[in-house]
Amino acid sequence: MPPVFSVTSDQLNVWMVAFLWPFVRMLALISTAPIFSEATVPRSAKVGLAALLAMVITPTLGALPSVPLVSAGGFWIMIQQVLIGAAMGFSMKMVFAMVQATGEYVGLQMGLSFASFFDPTSGGSTTVIARLLNVIAILIFLATDGHLMLIMTLAESFRTLPIADAPLAASGWFQLVSAGGQIVSGGLMLALPLIATLLTLNLAMGILNRVSPQFSIFSVGFPITLLAGVAMLQVLMQYMAPFLEPRFAAGLTLIPQFLQGLRR
Repeated sequence: MPPVFSVTSDQLNVWMVAFLWPFVRMLALISTAPIFSEATVPRSAKVGLAALLAMVITPTLGALPSVPLVSAGGFWIMIQQVLIGAAMGFSMKMVFAMVQATGEYVGLQMGLSFASFFDPTSGGSTTVIARLLNVIAILIFLATDGHLMLIMTLAESFRTLPIADAPLAASGWFQLVSAGGQIVSGGLMLALPLIATLLTLNLAMGILNRVSPQFSIFSVGFPITLLAGVAMLQVLMQYMAPFLEPRFAAGLTLIPQFLQGLRR
């Protein structure tokens, strides 16, 4: 008579816990991280990638908390994994938000603030310049293997901050919020040459309009500003990669620091 394969409820709970908790953290990161969270990526692909990573990572994990999955403690651990994964993805998303802010500043100075369309990634209206710079930032991120390093950082996060039922410390969240100030400052720093050039050009046209009132500055001001902005954008493109690569590295460095802060 062939042996009967039986599974107890305790064994089933251990298997489900070992897969589900890492899977939730990975899915939360994929749902918020740049590139992976794009609306053009199918949801089935996101879930499948998170499940594949969970199956690979699960055998390397240490001892997990002996908490039933269907319980208040199990639900709290799952909420923690969602918060941790979403915060990790948001730490890299801040770099792309900085590029988005640069595009908004540049588009406003070029007079293209009216040239906006619905962006499914942000869920709101964005200018054409902001979308263009965001696409370039994505290409730079892929060219520097940022997506692979992000997945590697995700795998290392289970060693830095193992799955546990202990409460999360507040210092990690403070580090994440403090890093959010780089969105405005970094965006202004990247857009500063173009903004300074366009402000100087507008000042020169204002002086010209005062010196020669018969000169129709409104009929030629917009084309001149637009052409100058496009020319400065061409100059800006060659400096985007050297500017963004250290920011991508800083975003990846922020993740372990954030996880260490949650353990204190």
